[in-house]
Amino acid sequence: MDYVHSRANPVVKHLIKLATQRRERLRSKQSVLVGTHLIESALDHAFTLQHVFVRDGSSQHNEVATLIERCEAQRIRMTTLSGELFDAIEQMPSHTGILALFEFPHVEDFNATRGAVLIENVQDPGNVGSILRTCAASTVEQVWLSKGCADVWSPKVLRAAMGAHFLLDIIENVELDALPDVSIAVTSLGDRSKSLYDVKFERDLVLAFGAEGAGASDELLARASHPLHIPMSGRVESLNVAAAAAICIFERERQLLASAE
Repeated sequence: MDYVHSRANPVVKHLIKLATQRRERLRSKQSVLVGTHLIESALDHAFTLQHVFVRDGSSQHNEVATLIERCEAQRIRMTTLSGELFDAIEQMPSHTGILALFEFPHVEDFNATRGAVLIENVQDPGNVGSILRTCAASTVEQVWLSKGCADVWSPKVLRAAMGAHFLLDIIENVELDALPDVSIAVTSLGDRSKSLYDVKFERDLVLAFGAEGAGASDELLARASHPLHIPMSGRVESLNVAAAAAICIFERERQLLASAE
């Protein structure tokens, strides 16, 4: 296994940019998976890893050693990095010991019949990752993200989603006027909105969630065929968008399961 200790190394420079700059990720169509769980998930779902990097001294840890064996069996290129270089790429308080370079897929074809969720202008990486994880735990197969969302392939969103990226078709930078002719249910506090539990969910009804604080845009609300709200006791004004998404997605799931019986 090669050993790299110089920050001037072009691969190291590229990895640092990928970890910190959306522009570099968009330009190269690559990102970085940090930690044993994400790399294991990628391998389990036949996701191609281009290059794996191990922190000097971490190969003695059982989880890292097991992944090294799997990567070597697949003939994935591997390199050992000095602790200083690895930490500059990883940017986490505790060392995971392993990271991987990969090229993320580019999906263009909308397909609401497979179950889809639209995320509009949700900017917190943790919220985007949590919604992806909820989608992956349900029968939703596609997630559409507007241009105003947090970068879905950033290391922060990848960590928050905990492998959900490998189970979903993800379409980024979606313009609302480019969407297919689909029915959309969107969370809203407007006068037209129905209780979530009064909405009849079909598999091709797209669930949409707007930005933290501001909620869905006027343009999205105008497109919505099913404005809805989550009934609450009134003791709090609103829910976190990731929590609201989980409630709506699994109400949809409950109805679809009931109709299939």
